[in-house]
Amino acid sequence: MSTYRISQLAERSGVPATTLRFYEDAGLLPAERTPSGYRVYGDDAVERLGFISSAKLLGLALDEIRELLEVREEGVCAEVRTRMVPLVASRIAETEIRIAQLSAFSARLAAVHADLSGPAPEGACGPDCGCTTGPAAAGPVPVTLSPTRPAAPVSAAESWREAPVACALGGSELEGRTQEWRQLVKRAATREEAPDGLRLTFPATAELAGQVAALAAAEQGCCSFFDFTLHLTPAVLELTVRAPEAAAPLLADLFGVTT
Repeated sequence: MSTYRISQLAERSGVPATTLRFYEDAGLLPAERTPSGYRVYGDDAVERLGFISSAKLLGLALDEIRELLEVREEGVCAEVRTRMVPLVASRIAETEIRIAQLSAFSARLAAVHADLSGPAPEGACGPDCGCTTGPAAAGPVPVTLSPTRPAAPVSAAESWREAPVACALGGSELEGRTQEWRQLVKRAATREEAPDGLRLTFPATAELAGQVAALAAAEQGCCSFFDFTLHLTPAVLELTVRAPEAAAPLLADLFGVTT
């Protein structure tokens, strides 16, 4: 039977060592200890990590994954599938809500873009010029991408604070996502601290707004502890990012700031 030190398991699985330690603390990935205190993992750790990563990509919470692992260890696949069916169904419902939010956001962008692309009035801006109001709606349009459903109680809307700080990405995928955020941050007109995170502002172009929304949705899919809020006005696109205190290193790595 082969054994792996934490660095060896991280290299083989593509999961960072910091995440492996977190999984152990969360009860997902047991490890033995050598007499000198080093973590040692067995052959089953690689397959176990594959299951954890797959479940994370489905949007399952770590407590749900822990329960699935306990059922999985009993060796009956049918029982695991039975437990997964309602969990996946719940994620489908949440995804459909997010799609509806993004569709409304996209429609507003298209309306504002069409209005601004038309002939401009002579002279200075006014209340009817299209720069401060649009034909689709008045005022900013909020789109919230969070791990909770929009119709949930206010207390549940803050559940991202308690979400496990672990990312489903690893290796080249994680590095690629990090570079995407860093390139986006370079295009921000302003960047300032906000409660529990930061706020970025961008020019309100349809192309850039679509990129910001798509990247935020992708990040939320693998890191449910992030909370993203987008506000769009005809002049400014504003992105607010919040995260639990434990996620400060990840927030700094992506955006160059800490909570």
